[in-house]
Amino acid sequence: MNIRIATPEDAFAIQNIYRYYVDNTAITFELEVPSVKEFQERITKTLERYPYLVAEEEGEVIAYAYAGIFYDRRAYDWSAEMSVYVQRGIHGKGVGTALYEKLEELLKKQNIVNLFACITHPNAESEAFHAARGYEKKAHFEQCGYKLGKWWDIVWMQKVIASNEGTPEPFQRFTGGF
Repeated sequence: MNIRIATPEDAFAIQNIYRYYVDNTAITFELEVPSVKEFQERITKTLERYPYLVAEEEGEVIAYAYAGIFYDRRAYDWSAEMSVYVQRGIHGKGVGTALYEKLEELLKKQNIVNLFACITHPNAESEAFHAARGYEKKAHFEQCGYKLGKWWDIVWMQKVIASNEGTPEPFQRFTGGF
């Protein structure tokens, strides 16, 4: 497996992975699959600030993960929201873990302190995945998203990856390298 920085050219493959989650699950609260152009724009915009990674096997993108703005205020610069999507049928093979480990390594270089994951509830698999990687459940919001004919809760999980004592080192934008 090869992990690399995503490019806008990966948008079609990323869209294909994401399509299943949009159309068949409440894992994402998007109701329509974004266009390839929209994914190209999302990749480009994310890379201006954070890493956006893909995992490949034999040249095929099989998963992706990225960090995003936790909340759009400067005081939150040291916090990032994490997302990972793995091609249907290959869960449990370490692909998501490898992506998260690489993403975390890169975010530490940016002086990120807090990682957050917003997870649709119930989703025991995702909650267990995050807990196994050091995330702790911090909040549970009830019936805040409506999809697939029902209301869904969300939980927020947090992992602290650097000291939150005193003044943090300045946030560093992602520069594109490993």
